[in-house]
Amino acid sequence: MARIAYRGERVDIGGRSLRVVRAGPESADRKGPLVVCEHGAFGCATDWSVVQDKLAAKGLGSLAYDRAGIGHSDAGPEPRDGRAINDDLEALLAALGEDGPIVLVGHSMGGLMVRLFALERTRPVTGLVFVDAVTPEVLALPGGAPAIGAFGALLHAVSHGARLGLMAPVSFLTGNLIGLPKEAATEKRRIHASAPHARGAAAEVVAWPATSKLAGAAELPADLPVAVVTAGPPAARGPIKALQENAAKAARHGFIEHVPQSTHANLLGPRFADAILRGVDHVLAAP
Repeated sequence: MARIAYRGERVDIGGRSLRVVRAGPESADRKGPLVVCEHGAFGCATDWSVVQDKLAAKGLGSLAYDRAGIGHSDAGPEPRDGRAINDDLEALLAALGEDGPIVLVGHSMGGLMVRLFALERTRPVTGLVFVDAVTPEVLALPGGAPAIGAFGALLHAVSHGARLGLMAPVSFLTGNLIGLPKEAATEKRRIHASAPHARGAAAEVVAWPATSKLAGAAELPADLPVAVVTAGPPAARGPIKALQENAAKAARHGFIEHVPQSTHANLLGPRFADAILRGVDHVLAAP
């Protein structure tokens, strides 16, 4: 993808770079841990623009980034499963000199990444916030595995269409379902029209079953604070809602909020993002 203007910076993690967007105070002036935001499949750091502004207004420092091959980040070695993604995150935090505790916030497929990070890494994690997040058990639902396979095939097709410029008009429909402000919305549309972005997203979706297996290999520690924020009323998507709630119900310090009028995308936007902030507040306040 041609290098065009974008928010944030590119950070070298050892021969390749990831795009990072930081917001809020530097480490010395923060009120608490760094909040690290993981985007979903076909998402990017831009998705967190509204959430990061709201975190900064509360004096909280945050970091969102494009995973390898996504948005403005260089591609990484395959397979692009959750373990490889978390290796990159560890390298990124080290390159930025961030060695303190973190709160991990994961949207959609990013929920698998943050769960796996908490299970496998030694870096102190203050809490997890799952934002309409995928759970490892989704693959076992009727139609789950075929749906994920079809999604991966669709992204491969999108990458071919994007090379021919076909995604540019489509991106005006798909690029701002969140409701991002103007600068971020323009950035997101350009990313959605990009062939490398679609290829990078497809590589992650191909590895989705492997990531789910890794993330579901063990239970989260019961003393790890967990907040679950989901889109739509409690009765919507019954089996999926129940699976999403489980992590908070199993935690000693759990929090669940269903946001009735929201969708999977606009839960991150200005109308509904305060629910995510309440999830962050919960894990930070846990004893």
